[in-house]
Amino acid sequence: MSEPRTLAPPERRVAAVSGVERLGAYHLVTAHDAAGPRDPRPGQFYMLAAEDCWGGGGDERPYLPRAFSYARAHVEPDGVSLGFLLEAIGPGTERLSQLAPDAGLALVGPLGIGFRPPAEGVRPVLVGGGIGAAPLLCLQEELDGTTVLLGFRSAAHAQAAAVFSGEPKVVTDDGSVGRQALVTELLATELDAGGELEIFACGPPPMLEGVRALCAERGVSAQLALESGMACGFGACFGCVVPTKDGYVRLCLDGPVLDADRLETALFAGAGH
Repeated sequence: MSEPRTLAPPERRVAAVSGVERLGAYHLVTAHDAAGPRDPRPGQFYMLAAEDCWGGGGDERPYLPRAFSYARAHVEPDGVSLGFLLEAIGPGTERLSQLAPDAGLALVGPLGIGFRPPAEGVRPVLVGGGIGAAPLLCLQEELDGTTVLLGFRSAAHAQAAAVFSGEPKVVTDDGSVGRQALVTELLATELDAGGELEIFACGPPPMLEGVRALCAERGVSAQLALESGMACGFGACFGCVVPTKDGYVRLCLDGPVLDADRLETALFAGAGH
């Protein structure tokens, strides 16, 4: 099976921001990429920076671009419209959230390896935690018959569920939307119902450890999109190295999507579910 990877052009380019939509605690930044590939694969990511006011002024932050899985990619006659879901929690994401239409979004990508499609006759179950819902949105748009399970901190964060089609099942940490539960509890119910399933998940390490453990107990295949700080996106800095049963790998080159059964549980040391 060929790698679910679209190769990125080797240089940084600038995409024109076409919109910034507020979704509760998140922002959905859309930009028109006229020069990049039109076929990124769900689970791949881009290194993003604002064209202006980045690495200068004030305390000179932010310094480095930020890695984001894309949430949407719609092909247009003169390029591709890319959507990125982000939460303003630091100098980089704060600056990206301040972008206005026609501003420049500097990007490199798509990078990494994305999700493989499920086998014939297998029902895909998409499991997202918080901002980890982003790569599952573009995956849902490519697949039929998906079940979507989402967990968020609060009602403000849960507004991101509105961008998914159908009726995703949603829980929150505080019970403000759905019931008060972890998304892994929804997953356990789906697994207990039986059937031929494959799990596709993205979220924080404690959630991914919960998904990994549940699927291992039941012998269900799972693909996990791991989160990691990335400085370059090309494997040069070794900042995103994680342990697997085959040795250490760089998520920006060999991931960010990995099969759950490849992972060493040490990766999630201290993570509860």
